[in-house]
Amino acid sequence: MNLQGKHALVCGASQGIGRATALALAAEGASITALARTRPALESLLPGLLAKGAPAARALVADADDRPALFAKIELLIAEAGPVHILINNTGGPKAGPILEATEEEFLAAFSRHVLVSHGLVTRVLPGMRDTGYGRIVNVVSTSVKEPIAGLGVSNTTRGAMASWAKTVSKELPPGITINNVLPGYTATERLTALKDSMSQRSGKSGEEIEAEWLRSIPEGRLADPSETAAAIAFLASPDGAYIRGVSLAVDGGRLQSI
Repeated sequence: MNLQGKHALVCGASQGIGRATALALAAEGASITALARTRPALESLLPGLLAKGAPAARALVADADDRPALFAKIELLIAEAGPVHILINNTGGPKAGPILEATEEEFLAAFSRHVLVSHGLVTRVLPGMRDTGYGRIVNVVSTSVKEPIAGLGVSNTTRGAMASWAKTVSKELPPGITINNVLPGYTATERLTALKDSMSQRSGKSGEEIEAEWLRSIPEGRLADPSETAAAIAFLASPDGAYIRGVSLAVDGGRLQSI
């Protein structure tokens, strides 16, 4: 899965699956631009990327909720650092809660942060991918694409839109450039801890009870480590993944009931 000579832009790289993905791509020899909102977390990541084997590693501080500023920084990045060959679309999910309690503003913010940001990033990196003949776009989404998750109304809606957008894009990309979705299951991240706390407050169950219920639904019997999801993303981003296009790959320990 040699990625030497490739430049990867990893969104949401300050923690969780995004951070693990940046490290996995660095280990395959890619240069990394790590994007997130918080500079200290990004700067703490850079030495690890270089130690893993990245020829270059840079931090790009940007907020997905400010699309004009984000896109301006991406255009400057391409002008200064050259084409982006690998784009990892990954950002924090909407807050938990029943869909009938969600506000219009929450739906709009989630659609903007996920679908519109991802679309804008793709349109900006695509010319460089065309020119170099290599492009990999991987979206970190959710298993709710296949089976909605109770208590995540806005997220379920937005993730489904992301999957449909990506499938549509996959039909229009030229040969040599692919787009795919990775659907993480229950993964030991800060996001999962926040979800557990929210569900505990709503249900009255303890966090331990909620996690035990999750584990009973997973044939592997444990939470995923972020590095395991990152390994699947790295494969899709590599030359070995060249003939995989428009799929939604669950990395969930077998939890989903659907085929």
